[in-house]
Amino acid sequence: MEKYTLKNLDCASCASKIEDNLTKLEEVKFVNVNFATSSMTIDTDDIEKVKNKIIEVEPEVEVVDYGDEKTIVSKSEIAENKRAIFKAVSGMLLLLIGIIFEDAIHDTPFQIAEYLVFVTAYLIVGWDIITLAVKNIFRGRVFNEHFLMTIATLGAFAIDQMPEAVAVMLFYVVGELFQDIAVNRSRKSIKSLLEIKPDYANLKSNGDIKKVSPEDVNIGEVIVVKPGEKIPLDGRVTEGSSFVDTSALTGESVPQSIKPNDDVLAGMINQSGLLTIKVSKPFGESSISKILEMVENATSKKAETEKFITTFAKYYTPAVVFGSLFLAVLPPLFIEGATFSDWIYRALVVLVISCPCALVISIPLGYFGGIGGASRRGILVKGSNFLDALTQIKTAVFDKTGTLTKGEFKVSGIFPSNGFNEDTILEYTAYAEHNSNHPIAKSILESFEQEFDDTRIDKVEEISGYGVRAFIDKKEIFVGNDKLLHKENIAHDKCDVGGTVVHVVINKKYAGYIVISDNLKDDAINAIERLNNKGIHTVMLTGDNKYVAGIFAEKLGIKEYYAELLPENKVEHIERMLNKNGKVAFVGDGINDAPVLARADVGIAMGALGSDAAIETADVVLMTDSPSKIAEAIDVATRTRKIVWQNIIFALGVKSVFIGLGIFGIATMWEAVIGDMGVALIAILNATRVLKGR
Repeated sequence: MEKYTLKNLDCASCASKIEDNLTKLEEVKFVNVNFATSSMTIDTDDIEKVKNKIIEVEPEVEVVDYGDEKTIVSKSEIAENKRAIFKAVSGMLLLLIGIIFEDAIHDTPFQIAEYLVFVTAYLIVGWDIITLAVKNIFRGRVFNEHFLMTIATLGAFAIDQMPEAVAVMLFYVVGELFQDIAVNRSRKSIKSLLEIKPDYANLKSNGDIKKVSPEDVNIGEVIVVKPGEKIPLDGRVTEGSSFVDTSALTGESVPQSIKPNDDVLAGMINQSGLLTIKVSKPFGESSISKILEMVENATSKKAETEKFITTFAKYYTPAVVFGSLFLAVLPPLFIEGATFSDWIYRALVVLVISCPCALVISIPLGYFGGIGGASRRGILVKGSNFLDALTQIKTAVFDKTGTLTKGEFKVSGIFPSNGFNEDTILEYTAYAEHNSNHPIAKSILESFEQEFDDTRIDKVEEISGYGVRAFIDKKEIFVGNDKLLHKENIAHDKCDVGGTVVHVVINKKYAGYIVISDNLKDDAINAIERLNNKGIHTVMLTGDNKYVAGIFAEKLGIKEYYAELLPENKVEHIERMLNKNGKVAFVGDGINDAPVLARADVGIAMGALGSDAAIETADVVLMTDSPSKIAEAIDVATRTRKIVWQNIIFALGVKSVFIGLGIFGIATMWEAVIGDMGVALIAILNATRVLKGR
């Protein structure tokens, strides 16, 4: 899979045409053209054939290596703007000269000078558009904005409306210039999100420090991060303490304190002390790499609104052309006193105002702005289709441990039974959980605080959804939940105990239980309250016992909860909820949540502490592990959709009014072209609000 920059890609419909045509090539296995970042991701064995096809489809688009993107984009912007400004200024001066002297030299021997001035002005501002229209006609692509402008202006010349013909082309070029500036500013804002990629790493080797690419650093190697530098790779601090700026990853402005044994993520900025870090992941698997990939690839998953507008434009433009043709020809044939010159002029006005640029550019930018705005807040949305889905959520389902609670378990009590003592229970439980990475197991191991003798352990097997079975010192040990006791028919006197409970059985005899405490996340109650206030029904699913689940549900204000669930049980509950009205979101963090995240309409994963499987499967990733970010994500999605529909209604509404005025002969070409480009610019500027809005 290779990535390229598409220089001069200036419209979303062009991007769509390129992608559609490349998909039909046998040599292309996969292709995605991203208008918002002017890039193409492609899997092909013949890139030269791909380049030739792109030139055939869009002659002005050039394929360049992705690594050269920054230099090329900045240079081409300056060059194109200078050229466009020159054309606009020259055309404007000639148009003014022509208008000033038009009445004086009209119907005189000097009338040839009038034609010379207007034709020269027209060719200066419109030559590129005319040539593109002609080239596209020969390629079988007739109906586009270049064709509309060419037909409208040549028609105006034919009926001796030369100033208006030049004005239409001039204002179109000026509008395109401002449109390009607006689009490029949006792209720069989007690219600024991607500039958090670290440029180098200070690799420490044999006492020396050398500057290398982050991609060249391996797991286990040691890097040094100086104050003011970006942390280039995920790892664990071995020496030094500092404060780090995490805003690029999480959207949180408050610096985070870092000390030895703390984990740090690539993309954080070291603010004060010198840090020595042992690398835990290669750059390709680091947090920053995943963020870059998610943000850049987000537009490949298009919302239904985007798909509709792309399809709409394909049929809309031909309909407008044929409608204008009928408007020019039929009324003079059937209406007494109607003249061809008058109705041709009206038809040309309709052609000008009907250009669909405002929709096909502003809508994709609006969605990408929403994705970019969310990522600034530490919310990674993997596609504009998921932004739309977030606005339709009616049920939010939460995992408990690590999602609503901190997942920081501590042993708060050991309660022996049947003659066993606390030390024996803790010892056998620790040995049974010796190789487990589960947070509850880790809390037990931390409390044991003794060295392990692995020779005492004969065998350990996991009983999914229940616990573990181990043979230690030739004794059969069961460690798990209350369901495990019932499954093995172990007599015990208590089922409902406060806190998370680990029951212990030694040689089929109930030995007692260990209580593990967990606490709610600081913003968990606020998160549920905000969702409830939005009319979203909240549900909690947990593998914990009913008693503990009930306590946490009451604290959170969640009325519907289900406890003692296996991973497959969670999927069953989600499938049952999917049959109801509205979309269902599931929020989880563990590897066992991956199937449920995949099954829900919108899977939301906790990114900072969540498992890689959960993050890969989810549709939305919360980099701060804060449940309150869910309501924030919904707010961003709602605002994005609102702005997108503002653009759709505004563009279609204004165009409809102007088309009506054009048909009745009220609107002139001057008004039509100002209305058309004005609508496009306002829609584009409105779309960029999503990216910057708080």
